[in-house]
Amino acid sequence: MSLRSPLGRVLGLGSAKDGTEHWWAQRVTAVALLFLGGWFGYALVRIDSLTYLDVIRFIGQPLNAILLSLLCVTLAYHSYLGVQVVIEDYVHTPGTKIVALLFSRFAHVLVAIGAVYSVLAIGLGR
Repeated sequence: MSLRSPLGRVLGLGSAKDGTEHWWAQRVTAVALLFLGGWFGYALVRIDSLTYLDVIRFIGQPLNAILLSLLCVTLAYHSYLGVQVVIEDYVHTPGTKIVALLFSRFAHVLVAIGAVYSVLAIGLGR
């Protein structure tokens, strides 16, 4: 006895065909955020003082700029995945759901681009 529908058995696909990818993406970004967040916390503790010039020098180091950019992009993507699940679960009007998902995607992309631009601008001294 199987819990799958007859059509699901024939096609071999789940109900939405993308739930596993979304689940894995959330888990992978969560693990990446553990490492990147740990690095960021450790790096903040290692800075002598959190004055403007010390932070600019910290971001100006290439490895720190790369890791900080990765942290920003990974955090934005992980946040997007979580907000997407909340919208899909709790917004029931189809038109509102589509608008909310589009707004969420554009907002997260803009935040990620702004964060990476800021890190690069500071890192390159502009």
